[in-house]
Amino acid sequence: MALASFAPLRRPNFAVAIFSSFVSSIGTWMQTVALGVYLTITTHNPEWLGLITLAGWTPALIGAPIGGVMADRVHRQTWIQVCNVIMMCTAGGLAFLEITHHLSPTYACILAIAEGLASSASFTAWNSLVPDLVPQDELLAAISMGSAQFNLGRIIGPALAGIALAFGSVSLCFVLNAVSFLVVVLAFSFVRTPRRPKPDTKVRFISETVHGAKTAWNVKGVRFALTGVAFTGLLMSPFISLVPAMAIDVLHSGKTGTSWLVSAQGVGAVIGAFVLPGVALRTSRLQVLRISIIVGSALLLLYGTAPKLIVAVVALFFIGTAYTGTLNGLVTSIQLNAPVNERSRILGLYNVALSLFYPVGAVIQSAIAKYWGVRQITVTSGLLMLAVLGLIALRRGDFWAQIGARPNPEGGLLAD
Repeated sequence: MALASFAPLRRPNFAVAIFSSFVSSIGTWMQTVALGVYLTITTHNPEWLGLITLAGWTPALIGAPIGGVMADRVHRQTWIQVCNVIMMCTAGGLAFLEITHHLSPTYACILAIAEGLASSASFTAWNSLVPDLVPQDELLAAISMGSAQFNLGRIIGPALAGIALAFGSVSLCFVLNAVSFLVVVLAFSFVRTPRRPKPDTKVRFISETVHGAKTAWNVKGVRFALTGVAFTGLLMSPFISLVPAMAIDVLHSGKTGTSWLVSAQGVGAVIGAFVLPGVALRTSRLQVLRISIIVGSALLLLYGTAPKLIVAVVALFFIGTAYTGTLNGLVTSIQLNAPVNERSRILGLYNVALSLFYPVGAVIQSAIAKYWGVRQITVTSGLLMLAVLGLIALRRGDFWAQIGARPNPEGGLLAD
């Protein structure tokens, strides 16, 4: 089973693409940690952590649909390269402003908006490209490996960020992130896929996106999974943006504590990405999803009340595993239930849902945390998520049944 998880690496095109994405993930997490530390030390106001999250994620409301439409029309590798050039410029802009002592929270948010647009458009194109890089019987392993590399970057990136912050400055993290985007641009010059016929119709972003949204709404397995993403983003996900505040202002563990907490979540997520698919084979995809979302919500209570850094680290390790099981389970349901012709646009809507509700939840929770406390809002969010799951069980008996359905025979490779 373990060997099957690594089977896609035998495909040169996938290996080159996933390696460059891994390098980019490391750089992205270095910048994420550096920005969190910069904003916390500079302002000591957790609201800025919510605002930078909002600035980085909400552009996906525009970028993801555009990426979904373009992924069905143009050479996906070229589109990914263009997006990464833009992100290289934004990371370089952060480095330049910090080195020249002109960086401010406002400028950081502006650059985060530009990077968020490019990142969401690139992410949607990457999701659409994966089936062209591996055989169908290796598609699930390729998707899991994509999740694993991102979360492995969550481990290595913060660790390297800790070293860079200790011996350098936040600007070094920004520079290295810019270099990581350059690696992607160069690597995708060597990724080859079969030629696709060019569409002979004009691009109509709005009408094509609306059509995909209507299809997503009419298919219950997609609609309910997107609802699950919305509640997860609003209530469960915001703990991620508040990690620097928890480490520095609550647990008094400084920059090193921030790196430890982010890395702990990443380790748990990587383990979840490799282990949980095997568990789903023995039980069911739906059972893994339900347990993941319940356990993850409950563990927020432990994390929010952790008296010491070590307890918080352990809690975030298991939260990372559960969080990965939750999001992978939800996106698998979307991929499984989405009609083939609209799959790229519907995957764009998944990105939109997460990119809308996560930053909105982060802004709300960070604003409340400023006056009530990080611990209090973290525990409350976990309780609210458990309450939502209870209401779903009582009021929507078909919710989980539709998410666990397998209506498309060709989609079986993406499920259990």
